[in-house]
Amino acid sequence: MRILVVEDDTELNRQLKEELEDNGYVVDCAFDGEEGHFLGDTEPYDAVVLDIGLPNMDGISVLEAWRRNGRTMPVLILTARDRWSDKVQGIDAGADDYVAKPFHIEEVVARLRALVRRSVGLASNEITCGPVRLDARSGRVTVDGQTMKLTSHEYRLLSYLMHHQGKIISRTELVEHLYDQDFDRDSNTIEVFIGRLRKKLGVDVIQTVRGLGYNMVAPSKS
Repeated sequence: MRILVVEDDTELNRQLKEELEDNGYVVDCAFDGEEGHFLGDTEPYDAVVLDIGLPNMDGISVLEAWRRNGRTMPVLILTARDRWSDKVQGIDAGADDYVAKPFHIEEVVARLRALVRRSVGLASNEITCGPVRLDARSGRVTVDGQTMKLTSHEYRLLSYLMHHQGKIISRTELVEHLYDQDFDRDSNTIEVFIGRLRKKLGVDVIQTVRGLGYNMVAPSKS
C-alpha cells in the first residue's frame, strides 16, 4: 500500500515515514500544502496523512481541493489537541479520521490500517484467500497454518492483491502502488515477484489474465 505523508515538521515527517515503512507501506513525503496537494492530485495513494497547519496551503484547503477533484483516497488529518474546530472542519471537508497532537506514532499506523481496510470493504486485519492468510497488523503470512518468509517487495505485492482479491489488477497499477515516486519503475519486475510468490505460496491463488493483469482468487474446491 502506498501512503502520502504531508507534514511540515521535518522530524515528525521522518518518524511517520520510518514507522510506516517498517509496517510494510511505501511512503512519499511532502512538507508544505502545495506540494502535498500536487502529489495527492496526481499520484494514486491508498491513504494520506495530512497535517492541518501547513505552509503555502493549509490542510483543510488541500483536502477540499482533492475532494472537489474527485480524489476519494482515505485521509487521516493531524490536529492540535485543543483545536476541536480543526476536527469539525476536517471531517466536514472530507477527512475520514483524525488524530490529535501529540500522539503515539503507533496510533497513526493503526488508524491508517483501519482506513485502508475499510476502503476496500474488509472488516478484519486478517485477510484470507483459500489457504492463504495475511495478518495486516503483524505482517505475518501463512499457508495452511505454515508461516511464509517473504521479502518486503513480495509482502507488499501479496498484500495489495489480497486487499483487492477478485479484481483484475494491471501491472501498471501494481507498480504505482508498490513503489514510491522516486523509484525507477519497471513493470517487468512485477512478473518476477509474481513468479517468486507463486513458488513460495505453493497454491494456485494468483491468476494471470492475459493482456490485463493479475487476479487473486481462492482455488475452487473439487
